[in-house]
Amino acid sequence: MTDDARFAAARDAFLAGLAAFEAGEPAQAERHYRASLALLPGRASTLTNLAAALLAQQRPAPAHDAARAATVAEPAGADGWLNLGLAEMGLKRPQQALAAFERCVALAPGAAAGWWRRAEALEALGRVDAALESADQALARDPALGPAWNLRAGLLRETGRLAEAAEAYRQAAAHGADPALQAYYLGAVGAAPAPAHAPPDYVRRLFDGYAAGFDQHLVERLKYDAPQRLVAGLPPGATPVVPAALDLGCGTGLCGPLLRPLAQRLTGLDLSPAMLAQARARGVYDVLERADLLEALPGLPPQDLVLAADVFIYVGDLAPVFAALQQLVPAGGRFSFTLERDEAAGEAGYRLLPSLRYGHSEAGVRRLAAAHGWAVAALDAAPLREDQRQPVEGLFVHLRRGG
Repeated sequence: MTDDARFAAARDAFLAGLAAFEAGEPAQAERHYRASLALLPGRASTLTNLAAALLAQQRPAPAHDAARAATVAEPAGADGWLNLGLAEMGLKRPQQALAAFERCVALAPGAAAGWWRRAEALEALGRVDAALESADQALARDPALGPAWNLRAGLLRETGRLAEAAEAYRQAAAHGADPALQAYYLGAVGAAPAPAHAPPDYVRRLFDGYAAGFDQHLVERLKYDAPQRLVAGLPPGATPVVPAALDLGCGTGLCGPLLRPLAQRLTGLDLSPAMLAQARARGVYDVLERADLLEALPGLPPQDLVLAADVFIYVGDLAPVFAALQQLVPAGGRFSFTLERDEAAGEAGYRLLPSLRYGHSEAGVRRLAAAHGWAVAALDAAPLREDQRQPVEGLFVHLRRGG
C-alpha cells in the first residue's frame, strides 16, 4: 500500500469512527479508530477520539492509555488532557485527574468543559470552595451548561447555602437536566414538595458507582454495623430457621451471611447491577434479582422474614411498602429495618433532608405499623453510621405481622 493509500484508508476509518460515535455507537467507533491507528500509529486526534469512545463504554483503564498517548503525541492538545482527566476520575484518582484538568484549562482557558471537570475533581478531593470557584468559571463561559449548574447547586447545598442551591437547581432544570432528579434536589433544599422516593435511576447510578469500594468505605470509614445490629436485635422467637427470607435492597450482600443461617431460602433484591454482582460473589443467596422493590414485591412468594438495612433512606413514603408486605408476609412473620431518625419530620412522618436522604420519625413508623396490621416487637434508637465524623442517629425497627 502506498503512503497516499494508507493515509486515505486511515482517514476513512477515522471519519467512520466519528460517524459511529455521533450515532451513539462507541464500541463501533472504537473499532474504526483502532483500524485507523493500525495504519497511522500515534496520531493524536485519533488517540483522543479513541479515548472518548472508551470512556463512553465505561472503560477508564484503556481510555487512560489512549489519552496519555494522545498527550505525548500532542502535548498542546487540550482535549487529550481533558480525556486523560476523565479517565483518571473513572479510575478513582482525583488528584491525578486534577493535574490533567489543570493542563486542559491552561491550554484552553475559554472552554467551559475543562473548568467544569476541574470542579468535579476538586469536589472529589474535598476542596469545596475551589470547586465552587471552578464551576463558576465554567458557567461564565457557558451559562447553558446544565451539569455545571447541578454541580454548583450540590456544592452550595453541601455548605448549607440552600436558597442559592435552589436557584442553581432551577437553572440546571432550565438547561436540560432531568426533571425528576431536579424535583428531588429541590425537595432536599426545601424549595419544592419532597417526592415520595428518590428517582430509581439516581439510586442505581449512585450505587453502581460505589459498588467496587462500597464495603470498605461503609464499614471502615463510616463505622457502619447496622446489619449486625439489626440481625442481633431480632426479638426472641424470630431467629429459628424460616422457610423464606428476603434481603430488601441487599446491595453488596452485607446482610447475606447473617441471614443465611436463618432461612432455608434467601432472596436478595436490589436496583444496582454492580451491587448485585458483589452480592453474587458472596455465594450465600439462593435468588438475586435486579428490581425496584415496589415493583418486585407483588410477584414474590410468601416471605417469613424481611430485612431492609439502610434502604429506606431513599424512600420517604413507606405506606406502599407496608401495604405490599402486608400481602407478602404471613401471620407471625417478621419485618426488620433501619431508618435515619428525624423527629422533626412532621405529620407526614418523613422528610427529605439536605443530605439527599430521607429521615423518618418514630411516631410516623408506629402509625404506619398500626394501620397495616403490624405489631411493634422492638424499636430502638442508635447510631447507623458516621457522616462527617459525626454519628447519624437511626431507628432499628422490628415488626411482627398480626394474624
